[in-house]
Amino acid sequence: MSLTVTQTALDGVVIIKPSVFADERGFFLETYHQTKFAELGLPTDFVQDNHSRSKQGVLRGLHYQDERQPMDKLVRCSVGKIFDVAVDLRVGSPTFGKWVGVELSADNFLQFLIPSGFGHGFVVLSEFAEVQYRCTGLYAPETEGAVRWNDPQIGIEWPISEPTLSGRDQAAMGLEAYLENPAFRYRG
Repeated sequence: MSLTVTQTALDGVVIIKPSVFADERGFFLETYHQTKFAELGLPTDFVQDNHSRSKQGVLRGLHYQDERQPMDKLVRCSVGKIFDVAVDLRVGSPTFGKWVGVELSADNFLQFLIPSGFGHGFVVLSEFAEVQYRCTGLYAPETEGAVRWNDPQIGIEWPISEPTLSGRDQAAMGLEAYLENPAFRYRG
C-alpha cells in the first residue's frame, strides 16, 4: 500500500491520499501505517483517537491546544463530507494568519495532517458527517483555545455563511485578541 503526500501552502500541513483497493464487495485501505508514515517524515506518536458526528451546517473550530500539551491531528471524514481548515497561529511565521482548506469525504478518502501551532476547524457539507482524527497529544482542557471561525483578518472562504456553532465557538476570540497572549511562536 502506498501513500501520496501533498504539501499545502502552509509548511507542515499536508494532504495524505492512501491507496484504496475497491471491487464489487466494497473497499479496503490503510489509514495509518507507522513505518510508512515514518519513512515519509510524518508523525507516528499518536496517543489518542477522536470521533465526532455532526449535522449539516455544523461548524467546529478553530480549535487548538497550546504548547503545554501540543497536538498534531490526522483528520479524515469516514461518513459524509466536510470542508476542513488549518490556520497558522505561530506568531512570527511567514504564513501567520493564513489558511488552507480541503474537502474530506467518505468518497475521496483524503486525510489532512494539521501540526501543532495551527488552528483547526471544519464545517459539515452533507446531511451529517463523521470525522475521525488521531492526535499526538492527549486532550487537556486547560491548554485549549479557539479563534473565531469568521475572523476577517484570516478571511476563510467557508462554503456556508450561517453555520451552527457551539457556545464556545460563538465566544471564540479574534486574531487581534489572540495576539495579546499567543499560544504559539514560530521556531523557524
